[in-house]
Amino acid sequence: MSGARKPVVEVRRSQRRRRTVSAYRDGETVVVLIPDKFSRAEESEWVDRMLARLAAREKRARRDDAELAARARRLTSQYLHEHTDTAVPVSIRWVRNQNGRWGSCTPADRTIRISHRIQEMPDWVVDYVLLHELAHLVVPSHNSRFWELVGRYPRAERARGYLEGISAATGFVVD
Repeated sequence: MSGARKPVVEVRRSQRRRRTVSAYRDGETVVVLIPDKFSRAEESEWVDRMLARLAAREKRARRDDAELAARARRLTSQYLHEHTDTAVPVSIRWVRNQNGRWGSCTPADRTIRISHRIQEMPDWVVDYVLLHELAHLVVPSHNSRFWELVGRYPRAERARGYLEGISAATGFVVD
């Protein structure tokens, strides 16, 4: 959190907590819940760790369409560099009406829509979904050429597994 002012932190110790630590924002205060048995050093370590996690979560929640477009340009130049003329969407945006998919692409009008459900997921998962949709601008179907393009992303398999796990845990059925 370089340059940013450290927030007011309230540490709440609990005799019922054994190992878990959690944190949440209550107005301008960050409340960190820790086991009562933690030493002052452990408390300090966990406060720092939870502040970092909270900051990362809040950063992900601030993602907007402009950030999504910048991310798409970066992914295209990195993984689809020979397709910089075709893997360029006319529009790319977050949407709240994706009820059966993480993202969608309409190659005919070159538009990409990404479900708000992934907005708070890790960067590497968002990158995978976005690269998947960008690859559809080059290859509309899910043929072997398409999967070769998507497979250039080093965390493709891991991201697919992550999304499958989220689907199973939440009951969100994806096509």
